[in-house]
Amino acid sequence: MFVRTMLAMSLSCIFAGTAFAASATEQPLNPQKVVTDVAVQDPIDPLATEASAAKSGDAKITAQEQRELNQSSETLDDLQEAEDTDAAIGAAPTVSSKTIATTANKASWTLEGLNNAEWYENIGKGQFPVYARAHVMLNNAHASPGAIDGTSGKNTLKAIASFQQMNGIKPTGELTKETWDKLVALQGNKPAFIEYTITEEDLKVPLAKSIPGDYALQAKMPGLYYTSRTEMFGEKFHMDEAFLKQLNPGANFNKAGQKIIVTNVRNNLSEDIHLIVAHKGAKQLYLFNSKNQMVGSFPATIGGTDTPSPTGTHKVVGVARNPHYSYSPSNFVQGKNLKPLTLPPGPNGPVGNIWIALSKKSFGIHGTPNPSMISKSYSHGCIRLTNWDANDLGRKVKAGATVRFVE
Repeated sequence: MFVRTMLAMSLSCIFAGTAFAASATEQPLNPQKVVTDVAVQDPIDPLATEASAAKSGDAKITAQEQRELNQSSETLDDLQEAEDTDAAIGAAPTVSSKTIATTANKASWTLEGLNNAEWYENIGKGQFPVYARAHVMLNNAHASPGAIDGTSGKNTLKAIASFQQMNGIKPTGELTKETWDKLVALQGNKPAFIEYTITEEDLKVPLAKSIPGDYALQAKMPGLYYTSRTEMFGEKFHMDEAFLKQLNPGANFNKAGQKIIVTNVRNNLSEDIHLIVAHKGAKQLYLFNSKNQMVGSFPATIGGTDTPSPTGTHKVVGVARNPHYSYSPSNFVQGKNLKPLTLPPGPNGPVGNIWIALSKKSFGIHGTPNPSMISKSYSHGCIRLTNWDANDLGRKVKAGATVRFVE
């Protein structure tokens, strides 16, 4: 069953495993600021200094941190025990309810309709206003569904299960009435969707005509900028770009004064992050505070068969915002590029617009130029998040935080 399979975690997998280097890692960065007074160990990864980089695969952890890993595994074991109720697709509604729901939903893709969407039984698989409102509320409760698109799916299931776990509800991944009521209560009077007026400042953000696939051509660009206003607004409001366009047919996104319907989302985790568990099987990042309480979860792309992520326990050693990206063919060969390259910063860079470096040399947590593909593809061994989730994490995680990779 999906939840049991994807979220399975035991005490043995928390403590087992020997770290190894990926054969082709996600490229490290050349950040604008590095640790001072310490020689850089590898120019390909300036954050991996002699002072901060672990010489072995695993970072040393204290007895207290070991106990915290043990406690966090118990929390995630609750997810393992949850039964999959096909929440990703929902139960098929009856003919009568389907007719009613279809009629209502066709008329509900308005600001009022989205904000007034209510839970009902047997929602079913598909794109409905009730899922759109749920996505925003899950996002604001730090159980990220990834790019908000109003559609049921595995990222929705994982977000619901994480929200349930964090709020004392059996984590089935099913959007139950109890779950919905808790989401609404936490959302309070804050509408899920708002009308936003495009400003002159929005239009000053530079755009690129396109982003070439060849790193050599990217290296010649002034910046790896957004390629359209819809891409820019999609990331600003945590939305799938196609969904943004769908909600605003006929809108001119390049016109100051244009009003558009967007999500009303948060951009800050409420607590500092003490422990991060990167679950490869679930393609999910679980976040714990200093009290070892699970306070957030993000869908993630974590390595792949050919380019696996490390195993074991590591530490955060630094955060670089809007970093340059240093490509080296010694790690992997991109196209016909056989020489090192430095790519400029930007949200469409290979690692998005933030890099959270780990003590495992050349590995980190970072953003992506393709937010709608998160947890649906593979990385070069690192942990890839949407740019907004990666930035959210980067604001709350500090050097020394523990990161544990599990299968």
